[in-house]
Amino acid sequence: MSLWIGISIAAAVFQTLRFMLQKMMAKQTLSAAGATFARFLYSAPFVVLFTAIYLAQTGQSWPTLPPVFWIYAVCGGTAQVLATVCVVMVFKSRNFAVGITFKKSEVILAVVTGLVILGDQVTAWGLCAIVLGVIGVLVLSASPEQGRFKMRDIANRAAGLGLLSGALFAVSAVSYRGASLQIDMGDHWARAAVTLAMVTSMQLIGMAIWLAWQDAPQIGAVWRARCVTAWIGMLSMAGSFCWFSAFALQNAAYVKAVGQIELIFSLMVTVIFFRERILLREWIGMAILGSSVLMLVLVI
Repeated sequence: MSLWIGISIAAAVFQTLRFMLQKMMAKQTLSAAGATFARFLYSAPFVVLFTAIYLAQTGQSWPTLPPVFWIYAVCGGTAQVLATVCVVMVFKSRNFAVGITFKKSEVILAVVTGLVILGDQVTAWGLCAIVLGVIGVLVLSASPEQGRFKMRDIANRAAGLGLLSGALFAVSAVSYRGASLQIDMGDHWARAAVTLAMVTSMQLIGMAIWLAWQDAPQIGAVWRARCVTAWIGMLSMAGSFCWFSAFALQNAAYVKAVGQIELIFSLMVTVIFFRERILLREWIGMAILGSSVLMLVLVI
């Protein structure tokens, strides 16, 4: 098995656990922004420390970062923050597995984003997979009270937030790969670590400023819940490092396609941990979307 595949699967595991904790905190003491801030507060300092230690131990100096790197990093970091907020907001109205599935529209959107930003080509089979994925999202879009999908269902808040999160995560994935490729280092672990250190530091500062301006009490709430939020940060650091390492090795669309195994992990969490019921229509929608992902893995 290629190294990037194993790293992508590990990233999906860490990300599922992190979203599980964020869902718990969002339903208790933290707002969507607060739950998002927690991941950066308890991860960014450790990422910077880890990167400095790794570079020192391997005899590498801190690289010069060109302007293009910062453009990609700012775009990717901003998109990821907004996407995470959207996902946590979805958790407030839909079950965990459906929230994650909406988010997973990112793998479909990553193909489109890669085409627009990096000029990646999409084959005819790839286009079929995208269409199949859209159908799966439409099936998932109906609210839990409705027995079948109607076209107006796509306008509901949960569906809109879920699709928006997928689009933003797609932008962040392509942007992070673009940023890592701008670093002139042969060690892909170092490129991933440096990119992650810069991005998470910017995200921490940006989120702190935003909360201090808009919702200052949430900063204290994140600190008071540190027994849980610290784990959110640690899982975020582990997952992000795996994602960034995979992006440094392989096309973002491929990485995100393999990462769809998170759907299986999220179903396990939904049924075993949250004790939430998954409707038949939601199973069908997730199966269709999962099939589109499998097709993408086979054809792109």
